[in-house]
Amino acid sequence: MAGNVSSGGGDAFDGLLRRETASVDQKLAAGEEQALAQTRNMDLLSHNGTLPVTVSSVQVHGARNTRKSFLNPLFEPLVEGSRNTTYTLAEMLDEIGAAVGKLQKFDIFHDQIHVHLSQPSQVDPSTSPTDLDVALRVREKSRVFLKTGTDLGNTEGSAYGTMLLRNLFGGAESLALNASTGTRTRSAYSAEFATPVLSNPDLRLSFEGLASSTHKPWASHEEAVKGGGVKLNWTSPAGDRYQVGYTGAWRQLTGLGERASPTVRGDAGDSVKSALSYSFSRDRRDNPMLPQSGYLIKTATELAGWGSLGGDVAFSKSEMELGGAVPVPVPGVQGNSGISIGGGLRAGMLYPLPLGYGLSGAKPSRINDRFALGGPTDVRGFSLGGLGPRDGRDALGGDVFAAGSVNMLFPLPRVGPDSPFRIQLFASGGRSVALRSRVKGKETPAGQGLDAGTVWDGMVSATKDLSTGLPSIAVGLGLVYAHPVARFEVNFSLPLVVRREEEKLKGLSVGVGINFL
Repeated sequence: MAGNVSSGGGDAFDGLLRRETASVDQKLAAGEEQALAQTRNMDLLSHNGTLPVTVSSVQVHGARNTRKSFLNPLFEPLVEGSRNTTYTLAEMLDEIGAAVGKLQKFDIFHDQIHVHLSQPSQVDPSTSPTDLDVALRVREKSRVFLKTGTDLGNTEGSAYGTMLLRNLFGGAESLALNASTGTRTRSAYSAEFATPVLSNPDLRLSFEGLASSTHKPWASHEEAVKGGGVKLNWTSPAGDRYQVGYTGAWRQLTGLGERASPTVRGDAGDSVKSALSYSFSRDRRDNPMLPQSGYLIKTATELAGWGSLGGDVAFSKSEMELGGAVPVPVPGVQGNSGISIGGGLRAGMLYPLPLGYGLSGAKPSRINDRFALGGPTDVRGFSLGGLGPRDGRDALGGDVFAAGSVNMLFPLPRVGPDSPFRIQLFASGGRSVALRSRVKGKETPAGQGLDAGTVWDGMVSATKDLSTGLPSIAVGLGLVYAHPVARFEVNFSLPLVVRREEEKLKGLSVGVGINFL
């Protein structure tokens, strides 16, 4: 390879190395000196980007707590590849930039990673004029992160504590410990150990355990959950996210209210869920908290109790969400006006299955497995769990549901489109129905077995009920604040269509969350 390089190209290459060491900053850093350095590097690259180079070695400085065996798979392809194919300087910098980008995804180093190029000693006969040594200077993040605080959301206030242990064994492993207590979530404890697979930041394996107790006033009970699971997460080159996992959990419906309905009392006690799950997410929105353009597709599927999974509940549960937004151009305003129209659609179905490999005797779904619909983050204008079947004062949840919304966002006067605040006009609606017995024409009592034909006919009937008459609808006006961590809404809602026994929420409501319909 070295024999194919002309002497003129070698002189220029040597001159380049004598004049200045090329450095690459992965993020634009503040400060005039760094801005000037970046300008010089871009100028050098524009004039010398086609020079042939080979990578002799890659060294990482500052990674005191990171294993060499973990870093090698990231940089060995760069060295081995240059032995077979001569890079140009521009191509080599692109390859290094890709490797540095992977390092940053592990979240064990600070964002600013410097790359320095130098020429190895020409005394060594194994070197060639095109050889370069690559040195990366990194700064590791603290291995222990602690955080405490309080949250105030709709109908709940809570205090929490989090401890994150980074890079436990030198391979970007992490252990996250969380504890919280609040007015609705009595207590919640969780632990998650996660590790990259094959030094790939886009492929992670995690093991988790949890224990929680949650008060559910809309259904007159508390639910205690203890369990654990394992999940494999990966991200495609296009940015799509996937997850497959297994979860085993012991659930207990306890703390029944004095006026708990017969349905809630029938589901009280213990149950064990053993389930496989799969989820997919494609998010092309410009800002998940305050989308002005783009779209979202999410699906989630869960299979519990079928075959050799075990447990005492069996069902197939699927849910889909579509969302998107488009900007609204304003005559005379160049660029982003801050005005947008957005919408979303969610739908789901829970299909009871026989336990094990049985072909008959499927049990009706339990209240803690059904879909709850209504509240400030999905169908505004209705209380939490306010839509769908009820037994007395208790919301029971549905086996089939569909909900949608449309909103229009305006920037505040004299603030501009770059502000995280928006005025919101919205309309939202939805319908939630339960599996009905073909014979009795009503919700099937808990504990009564269902044959395959009854389940199928009941699901067909329930699906048809979604389009029977108008869905429950509410309109309103509100103020939105898009924080990088969560979205906050204060809305005034006016329900227009309310079905019998459903619980509307007219007036002001506060919504705090990550996912809004």
